[in-house]
Order: sequence, then structure tokens, then C-alpha cells
Amino acid sequence: MIFKDYYKILGLETSRVTIDEIKTAYRMAAKKYHPDVNIGNTLAEEKIKDINEAYRILSVPSTKRKYDRTWNANHVRVKQPNIRNKESIFQMFLGNIENVQTNAKDSSKRGEDIETQITVSLEEAYFGAEKKVSFKTLEGKNKTYSITIPKGIRNGEKIRLIGQGKQGINGGKNGDLYIKIMIQDNSRFKLRGYDLYTDLLLTPWEATLGARVTIPTIDSQTKIYIPQGIESGEKLRIPNKGYHDGKGERGDLIAEVKIIVPKKLNDIERSLYEKLKEVSNFNPRVD
Repeated sequence: MIFKDYYKILGLETSRVTIDEIKTAYRMAAKKYHPDVNIGNTLAEEKIKDINEAYRILSVPSTKRKYDRTWNANHVRVKQPNIRNKESIFQMFLGNIENVQTNAKDSSKRGEDIETQITVSLEEAYFGAEKKVSFKTLEGKNKTYSITIPKGIRNGEKIRLIGQGKQGINGGKNGDLYIKIMIQDNSRFKLRGYDLYTDLLLTPWEATLGARVTIPTIDSQTKIYIPQGIESGEKLRIPNKGYHDGKGERGDLIAEVKIIVPKKLNDIERSLYEKLKEVSNFNPRVD
């Protein structure tokens, strides 16, 4: 097996680093290549495996010492290639790893996962955003995290922060922190599945005569045709103007008609309404 430079994988240039420095380097590397911010990136998926493997070896003093002997030997051999055959990296510095695991498995324990939730605006969820969020730790202290809200995240979807849960016992891995994302509707749009719902406000004459009006969408605006004689409560569906569906397409924008009657009339408007009252036979209370 080809020798893996675990220090280089974690972004470290030397083996003369403390366990705390290794932990800091691991958090930075894990954040950069986290699956939640590299969706669909197979290279990042392989990278995070190497990062976790490197941390598992270097974060334990005993295995770090064994690995350092191999690391130093390999760096010497850079100038003198082919001195010895390459062999499995784990065999070279861990020896009989089965015995080590057997002795430690009863005492070490992985930390528990923690789950919490935050509320984000509809715009943050639609466009994506970088947010700083603070939570209280088990010790009652505030801890701040920088998280990436992926563009088009689903309502109720969780973001995973590796190693940010409860601390492991006797060298066990830390648990993970899961942040559930709750998307908040705004005054104009409501999210239902992949569709967005909005109110379409019309004047009585637009509803009666029909019209072509401009309405806002979440990322722009669009023109739609209002059919003659439309009534309050009817819904118009505008395709592909809704929320992201996760497949490169969008849901629909559903516009519910609300006919708004003017509260104040000028003399000309009042005269026209009175004239309409005289000439019209329409009575909605009679079949």
C-alpha cells in the first residue's frame, strides 16, 4: 500500500505538533471537505475518509509515536528511493492492531450525537447563505459555529457537524452535532413542498375585464394573464417559478386571487360606480 502522509492530509508540514494542534487542523480540514458543503463531489468524499483516518491515528499519542517512526523513515527515503519495499502503512506502525482494539474497545466509547434546530428565512434557504449560530454547551458556555446553508435546502433537513457532539470517553470519538433547518415563510411567500404560494391582488375591473399583470417571484418577477371574470379564491399556477426541487428544476408559484375594493373614491370614480349600479342587472345573491 502506498504510504499516506497523514500530516500533509491535515495540512501540517511537520510531525512536531501537539495533539491540540492536530485537533485544530482536523476540524479545519473536515469543515472544508464536509459532505454537506460538497454535495455530489466524489473527490471530497474520498478526501474526508483520508482526513478521518489521519485524525484517528494522530490523535492518540501511542499510535502517533508509531506512525512518526514510519513518517520519519519515509521522509529520509525520499532522497534514497527503493531502499525497502513498501508495505501496508497500518502494519508498519500499528503492529497487531487487533490486539490494540480488543484491549481498548471495552474502555473507549463514542460520544453521543446532539441535535438542535435553527430557523432560517425563505430567502436564505432559496439562495443559500453563510450563518453564524451560537448554542449553549453542556457546561453552559456559548459556542459559535459558522455553517453553510446549501442553496435549496429542504424544510426539516439536517446539517451535520462532525465531532461537535458530546465528547468521547477514554479516547473514543466525539459525537456529531445535527442542526435541523426550519424554513420560515415571509409576508409574501409560503413554502409548501416545492411550491410557493402568494396572494394575487386585483382590482374589480381587472377581475371583470381580464388583464395582463406583473407579479413578483422569489427571485425576479413575471407577467401573467388574468382571465375575464375571475373570482376571489381562484388560484393561478405559474410553472417553474417555485422552490428548488433538488433535481435542477423548480416547483410552481401558486397565486391566489384576492379582489380588492378601493376604500376611497374620487368624484369621477364614484360617478362611474353609480352609473354601473344603474345599468347593471348583475346580482350575486340571485341565481
